[in-house]
Amino acid sequence: MARLGIHSFVWTDGATEDSLIAAMEKSAACGYRLIELAYLKPEKFNLDRLGQRAKSLDLDIAVTMGLPPSGDVSSEDGDAVKRGEAILADAVQAVRDIGGSKLGGILYSAHTKYARVPTDRGRKNSIAAIAKAGDIAQKAGVDLVLEVVNRFETNLLNTTAQGVDFIRQTGSESVRLHLDTFHMNIEEANPAAAIRLAGDKLGYFHIGESNRGYLGDGTINFDLMFDALLDIDYSRDITFESFSSAVVDEGLTVACAIWRDTWTDNKPLAEHAKQFIDLKMAEAKRRRATNARP
Repeated sequence: MARLGIHSFVWTDGATEDSLIAAMEKSAACGYRLIELAYLKPEKFNLDRLGQRAKSLDLDIAVTMGLPPSGDVSSEDGDAVKRGEAILADAVQAVRDIGGSKLGGILYSAHTKYARVPTDRGRKNSIAAIAKAGDIAQKAGVDLVLEVVNRFETNLLNTTAQGVDFIRQTGSESVRLHLDTFHMNIEEANPAAAIRLAGDKLGYFHIGESNRGYLGDGTINFDLMFDALLDIDYSRDITFESFSSAVVDEGLTVACAIWRDTWTDNKPLAEHAKQFIDLKMAEAKRRRATNARP
């Protein structure tokens, strides 16, 4: 049974340790079992304190991030690749130290809108860097999941098919895909078929609406998504993600173009998302049971 999580940016911009503690408490109070945090800098936060509070609330932790252009492992610049590899290694250790289960996001390139197509050399650099990070993650007991995102946030992995091929080329059994309904709605011709294509390579799943706001208020057909998740027997974590300029920090505002308030009151949003996802999963299970009857 998949656990349900929520992104901390629903609650806070994460500028202070106390704000992250409060986000954990609010997430648990709404019935979530996992909280997703943006990249944590050990020099800024007491990871042991954060980890202990999450544990006391029976919350798992996922950490997601994107690489900066100066640490782009898909670059042809060897120094940038080395910086990116170091960032990934440090991030894995931070997830381990906080007691988290996974590191996801745009780990294979910079999180930016590129002005060029990927080069063959850059792609090979990225594959090698992720293979190294996968080994480090495996030894640390951390899942490494690569988020496939839209064309405005990376030039390397925009579709599930690209992601599956990329993982195959790493030769790593410890690296999986991180899919997101918001991005799939932009890039995939058939999002449900993409989920089935990912199969057991799917390691983490984001639920987000096409407008980044309330689930059900956009254009995404979530029934098809949940049917596909059941078809591949997906049992890993599902996390609700929604961004509004009312909360998110400046960096994410620019990177993800969050230029307006998609909502202003986060508690009703979080409660609605929990109810919506639980309902859609239950409906998908009933459809499956009905279709299985002779």
